[in-house]
Amino acid sequence: MTHLGAYHNWVEESFPDEMAAGIRNRHLWRIDTLHGKQYLLVLSDSQPNPQKLVTYGVEGTVQIKSYDRFLASLVQGQTMRFRLTANPTYAVMQPGSDRGKVYPHVTVQQQRQWLVNKSAKAGFKVLGQANSDGTDNFTFDVVSRERVPLHRKSGRGIRLSQVTFEGQLKIDDLELFKQALTQGIGREKAFGMGLMTVIPEG
Repeated sequence: MTHLGAYHNWVEESFPDEMAAGIRNRHLWRIDTLHGKQYLLVLSDSQPNPQKLVTYGVEGTVQIKSYDRFLASLVQGQTMRFRLTANPTYAVMQPGSDRGKVYPHVTVQQQRQWLVNKSAKAGFKVLGQANSDGTDNFTFDVVSRERVPLHRKSGRGIRLSQVTFEGQLKIDDLELFKQALTQGIGREKAFGMGLMTVIPEG
């Protein structure tokens, strides 16, 4: 498992009924490292096949849980701890084209501002405020930044910007927030980006 494409295939193959029917549902996923061990988190509308999901994992470690009860417990104005691995980008319109060319945000400040901008459309506010000198005191951090290989190719190949944020948020629009949790935030969701997990505070 040396590139994001391999993980993407693993996740997709964990839903054999969908593949057999030619259904292409979106499955959010993320690799987390906790206490020296790696965990694959998957969020989906239907249950994956446990045996397929453990193909490259450790036998007996697959856990499948419903998300519905947790989503139903969320309330407007609630504060939470969050973790999000995303692909912060921006688009520049090209002459003669209806679509812009996509570029990654490269500095920590740009990446932090990307999340602040995304938060309004995702139904939450990150706590804190921007300062007039371009810095901020938002209560979240960029805990990792890397360029990860998309596919196994000779030479440099294609790499995606992968940034992990952790911090505090407040639910500002409950329905938009639930939508962000279940549909993801930002680009490259098929390749391990966009899944935000939250833990209520208090």
